[in-house]
Amino acid sequence: MALGLLRRRRSHDAGPSISVPLPPGAGAFGFEVVDPMEQPMGGAEVTVTALDSHRVATRGTTDPHGYFIATLPPGSYSVMIAAEGLSPARETLDIAAGVALPPVRVALQPARQMELPTAGTWLFDPPHTAIRFIAKHVGMAHVHGRFTRFQGGIRIAPNMADSSVSVRIDASSVTTGNNTRDNHLRSADFLDVERYPYIDFTSTRFAHRGGSKWTLHGTLTMHGTSRSVGLDTTYLGMVNGGYEQELRCAALAKAELHREDFTLNWRSMLARGIAVVGPTVQLELDVQAMYRTHDTPTPPQ
Repeated sequence: MALGLLRRRRSHDAGPSISVPLPPGAGAFGFEVVDPMEQPMGGAEVTVTALDSHRVATRGTTDPHGYFIATLPPGSYSVMIAAEGLSPARETLDIAAGVALPPVRVALQPARQMELPTAGTWLFDPPHTAIRFIAKHVGMAHVHGRFTRFQGGIRIAPNMADSSVSVRIDASSVTTGNNTRDNHLRSADFLDVERYPYIDFTSTRFAHRGGSKWTLHGTLTMHGTSRSVGLDTTYLGMVNGGYEQELRCAALAKAELHREDFTLNWRSMLARGIAVVGPTVQLELDVQAMYRTHDTPTPPQ
């Protein structure tokens, strides 16, 4: 199991000693992980896999000093060390019974920056884009659903932080695979699609979190109410689709919504004996967008 660092020396010329009470027949190992500035890398994820079975033997995170120490049965292991915005490092270990190996120093390096989308207008490609949600059904299992009709676009600025996104969803296109439930979701108890036919999101700014991670801040309007939300977004890259003028980019964005923020009162319905979806909803946008070199329509506002 993973253990805390029990003793270490600050010298980088000689590895720190490890004092670990070894279980019978086990060995120990350790890593000292630093960032590109040679500073201790706390919170790095460490995954250790047995080479003979390809099963995960142990996993955990480095302590605030950048250390990770564990005891394992004898054998050969592969270790992957990863942190957001940095390239993962891989090492192999041979563990012997009764032996505590000195920690190995690993310096993580900046991840290769993926090419950002070309400046201009990108439009969502509906056949390759999905807007999904997951909600807890009160007293039962999770409900998985999606919206099947939507349109959207991305305006990529020369400075990525100045870019913008807008999405319009047809609220009546909600589907969960159950017609009775879907009709109820469209009713005045929930989305009230006759009064509020659209769900709109308009971004306000892009915030880079390192590597391929961004936070997309914006305003979500649903059920006649607007709220500020942040979409945790992973940029998946840009490729040429293989046909003329089919340059594509992709991203995955997630957010947790609270229904009562949009005046959807699940407690009152529960009090009336109506089985409902719970108070929080996990929203996921799996987006693929296409770029055209010729003039393109303005994304929905």
